[in-house]
Amino acid sequence: MQRIDGRAYDELRPVEIVTDFVKFPEGSVLISCGNTKVLCCASVEEGAPRHVPEGTGWVTAEYSMLPRANRERSRRDVSKLKLSPRSAEIQRLIGRSLRGAVDLAALGERTITVDCDVLQGDGGTRTASVTGGFIALAIACKKLVESGAVERNPIRHAVAAVSAGIVGDVPMLDLCYEEDSHAMVDLNCVMNDAGELIELQGTGEGRGFTVAEQQELVRLCEKGIRELLEKQRKILEG
Repeated sequence: MQRIDGRAYDELRPVEIVTDFVKFPEGSVLISCGNTKVLCCASVEEGAPRHVPEGTGWVTAEYSMLPRANRERSRRDVSKLKLSPRSAEIQRLIGRSLRGAVDLAALGERTITVDCDVLQGDGGTRTASVTGGFIALAIACKKLVESGAVERNPIRHAVAAVSAGIVGDVPMLDLCYEEDSHAMVDLNCVMNDAGELIELQGTGEGRGFTVAEQQELVRLCEKGIRELLEKQRKILEG
């Protein structure tokens, strides 16, 4: 079975990452994964939510798609101040993933919000948001260290994410929209640079799937995530 864009089954789409894409956030990144483009901006605010233990901070995320991010115009996410269920679920995933990267005690009583706005969607918007959002978060944390606001960098682990799926009974890495729309099984995976899983979201869209199939999809994702982590490392050390 030939993939739409000629990639190997275990090959990522081309990834481009531009840091400092906008001027004002403490960290900003435009990440492109194939034709998916997401702007990720990290903003630092003093103070933490009331549910957070005293002396610790918080990392959260917000996610939205612009009306023409997809092939047809969609309504804006916020209607009567309420997010669409899909966007709410995705931003919770992004927030959990990014909190897993941070020592909240080292962050101190401050909040970092990572806004992920999809400029163009062609599959994998949530995973691109995690991968790009981490870079924006890491840039913001580095600036906190440089300014003397924190004693040490609160980043504990790098995190990245990618999708995989089964299309025509073939496991494939990093599905584009056309592949995703025909996938029988879809899986989103978040991992850190210690090789630990942060989150798995697997769904049988057209049929159920076996444990062996799930493990094969996770192995594909691990390969892609290691490549993404290396891209992150080079950008943050450059």
